[in-house]
Amino acid sequence: MTLHPRLPADAPFTVGFDLDLTLIDSAPGIRAAYESLVASTGTHIDVDLVCSRLGPPLEQELAHWFPADRVAAAAADYRAVYPTLAIAASPVMPGAREALDAVRELGGRSVVVTAKYERNARLHLDHLGLAPDALVGDLWAEGKATALRAHGATVYVGDHTGDVRGARTAGALSVGVATGPCDEEELRAAGADVLLADLTAFPRWLRDYREAAAPSGTAAGSEARA
Repeated sequence: MTLHPRLPADAPFTVGFDLDLTLIDSAPGIRAAYESLVASTGTHIDVDLVCSRLGPPLEQELAHWFPADRVAAAAADYRAVYPTLAIAASPVMPGAREALDAVRELGGRSVVVTAKYERNARLHLDHLGLAPDALVGDLWAEGKATALRAHGATVYVGDHTGDVRGARTAGALSVGVATGPCDEEELRAAGADVLLADLTAFPRWLRDYREAAAPSGTAAGSEARA
């Protein structure tokens, strides 16, 4: 994959972001929702284990703990309590606001593409005052490519190897942030093109990337920074 394609300086660009453990620290809220599900169903769920591997869709995780014919009902119960228990408990990740601002300041658009139930994802964004240009929920791993292509995303930022697969399937540059269950080694092995410790490094990386992608002698986004 070419890391710095030659682009017109004024070409519109779109950056995609994952949500959980990329833009928001949803682990405390997810923990609370799972603990409520344990209490209401009497089903044993190793909540520590669940929180150590966040990323895949809810139903995929619930299938480890419930019979197949009970997964849909368990998911409905979880989603019913989620707004009350999880939204206020989940803070913004360091650098997330600045990352979205950097895209906007350079003349780009941002789209959040997440495996999370879209209605709950919207509640998180609204509660924290995060305002991407678009949100698409209920997509995981390679499935995220559908939304990334539809929105013309050329970069996708995420914390999970599934996010790397989604970016590569869409033909987008994969930026891995080591803020979730997958460390830098796992993200690199999955094919991430760029590795960042967290989103605090993203604005500078994006500026450098855009400048390198512009034709010689042109500074991409210079008007936005003037």
